[in-house]
Amino acid sequence: LAKYGLDAASLRGENPRLVYCSVTGFGQTGPYAPLAGYDFMIQGMAGVMDLTGFPDGPPMKAGYATADIYCGLYAAIGILAALRRRDATGEGATLDMALMDSQVAVLGYQAINYFVSGVVPTRLGNGHPNIVPYDVFPVADGSIILAIGNDRQFARLCEAVGAEELRDDPDYGTNQGRVRNRAVLVPELGRRTIRFRRDDLLETLGKLKVPAGPV
Repeated sequence: LAKYGLDAASLRGENPRLVYCSVTGFGQTGPYAPLAGYDFMIQGMAGVMDLTGFPDGPPMKAGYATADIYCGLYAAIGILAALRRRDATGEGATLDMALMDSQVAVLGYQAINYFVSGVVPTRLGNGHPNIVPYDVFPVADGSIILAIGNDRQFARLCEAVGAEELRDDPDYGTNQGRVRNRAVLVPELGRRTIRFRRDDLLETLGKLKVPAGPV
């Protein structure tokens, strides 16, 4: 917008109280700055697609526009913060928001795990990198989600599906052990859950305060 005199420096020169927010694909500088930013492209370049899907399948984009929406939310939060600062100081602000930056920023556990361990994360389907069982499981008439956040919940789950031997197995007694042994545990649980109808199992789990829901 500089050639039209509508860039941040020009407009804030006229009005220092102005809060100016720019949303681009890749920011103001660097080799990608001139390129258009599209959500699909950003999901691939930021690593989201390499984390989404099943291990033996291709990279997969999310089913909604993650980069567009997250960048919009970050922009809105930044604008609100800038307005609050202006209330206090009288000074405006220039906000430089990029789809790429915001998409990388929300990689969450996957990025943190990489920074801590140096291990490149892989696709886990519907699984969670740090919590097991936290996945989609089959039932007789469809699928359910189990989001087991602690050892007590796991014990109650095992009781509900008749898998006390899994509860009592030292390999699965802690979340650390369950993460380490997910390749065995998750299919074993699936062989139990598939014996139940969805609503019946969800009702039982609800009474036991085990986090679960329909797909």
